[in-house]
Amino acid sequence: MTDTGFPLLIEPDQLDKLSDGENVLIVDLCSVENYIKYHIPGAVHLDYGRIVAGHRPVMGLIPDSESLSTTLGATGITPDTWVIAYDDEGGGRSGRLAWTLEIVGHRRFSCVNGGLIAWINEGHRVSNQPVTPKPATNYPIAWDDSPIALRTYILEHLGDPGTCLLDTRSQGEYTGEKKLAQRRGHIPGAVHFEWTDAMDKNNFFKLRTEDELRSSLAACGATPDKEIIAYCQTHHRSSHTWLALKHLGYERVKGYPGAWSDWGNQPDIPVE
Repeated sequence: MTDTGFPLLIEPDQLDKLSDGENVLIVDLCSVENYIKYHIPGAVHLDYGRIVAGHRPVMGLIPDSESLSTTLGATGITPDTWVIAYDDEGGGRSGRLAWTLEIVGHRRFSCVNGGLIAWINEGHRVSNQPVTPKPATNYPIAWDDSPIALRTYILEHLGDPGTCLLDTRSQGEYTGEKKLAQRRGHIPGAVHFEWTDAMDKNNFFKLRTEDELRSSLAACGATPDKEIIAYCQTHHRSSHTWLALKHLGYERVKGYPGAWSDWGNQPDIPVE
């Protein structure tokens, strides 16, 4: 549950039973091509590129307040809207929207467990009729930095036993065998937990059971008593991990916007 009582994860069956009077806005973060083919009935499309910013080689940054205010308003989101987000990749994009909503002070949000993959495979109806958003006024931003860990913050907490850096990239990226920035490797002290390890690939990419997730996270030192900072290449994949941790009730969870595209392109900071 979020702190307003809305479920952080909503099952497809639950979403299908919601009444029209819930002030719900279903937000589709799939590719445009997939949205045109099929989407959850009533869903409006939001281009993922509108909730991230960047200046190459650093990508996955947070847009400025004015841009976010305009984007959320144009999508039809007001402070009273219950936003239900989904995508077609298991939850990275919808998790990033959820993280962004928390930053701007919006607490009425959920993500569809398993997204469009679970929705379709569990037999729910789809539509190919595009939905035009009902634009609202620009969203009133109430900025909250608590979900954010920037490079300076992480540098200050390197070696802190109360902080766990969770690298959610592939094993090759973590070890440096795969290079996606000027430098290879990972942030010193970071432990590896690939983002897909939170998914049940035999259950339409929904999250694994809470017991399974807690056990896997504890095995790499990510326990609820610590502050967890999740990162990947741009805080896309790690947004899904952030969502999983919040679902488990971890109270101190942050994401690193820019992530390795920021850290790995700095010449004068430590890497492992």
